[in-house]
Amino acid sequence: MSTKSKKSPSLPSNLYSEEYFLSSCEGYTEFTASNGSELSVRLEKALDYACIQSGMKILDIGCGRGEMINACSDLGANAVGIDYADAAISLTKSLKTSQKVSLSDAKNLPFPDNFFDRVLILDVVEHLYPWELNKVLKQIFRVLSPEGQLIVHTAPNVWYDRYAYPIVRIIRKISGKGALYPKNPRGLNVAANLDVHVNEQSALSLWLALYKSGFVSKVWLDSPIQNRSESLFLSFIRKVLFGLPPFRWFFQREIFAVAKRK
Repeated sequence: MSTKSKKSPSLPSNLYSEEYFLSSCEGYTEFTASNGSELSVRLEKALDYACIQSGMKILDIGCGRGEMINACSDLGANAVGIDYADAAISLTKSLKTSQKVSLSDAKNLPFPDNFFDRVLILDVVEHLYPWELNKVLKQIFRVLSPEGQLIVHTAPNVWYDRYAYPIVRIIRKISGKGALYPKNPRGLNVAANLDVHVNEQSALSLWLALYKSGFVSKVWLDSPIQNRSESLFLSFIRKVLFGLPPFRWFFQREIFAVAKRK
């Protein structure tokens, strides 16, 4: 077997420790401040896109700390979660409400066909090697009801890392802030991502992965809120880069998708 055809082994679950979930995994500030009752901006958006209604059956894949299960349950949905990290299961079960959560592998979902009205896979795609993502999407297709919806969030946009980040890094070096911008963009802001991010997407690659797995989808780019104090000129440049195509395809850093079975 050639080197190119070999599958990379799944990341070990012990990389996802309690420390990771409470200090590196996005949303930890809101989680720790509210004991899981408040969502980060990114999770609030995903919840809005999911259009959860009372009585719906919801699956949260890679449920992490469990706050999305809480939020869906508060809306009257029957929400369950899976994760393959022991720390995630412990954190989820420690929340104020009784959680339906199990230690499971998303590549072999322990649920019947056509069962869920919504499947959430938020900040998980970038942690799955391509062969794993393919298996997970096929499992989601199987357990999602014919009229159900899959909600995806992944970050960062790999086109930012490949094409925009080198330019940003040069500019930051010139402005004296280069130390904050490591050579490897995976280490930007969160050093732990160097170990756990293995498959960042562009909007196009995510759309193609969903399409190949039998989904029709709407995929779009977004960015975290920027609370920066800067000149009017830099503010104008930022609006152009983040707001107008083709620049926004490279500078927007987050990707959302809502998908249905074909």
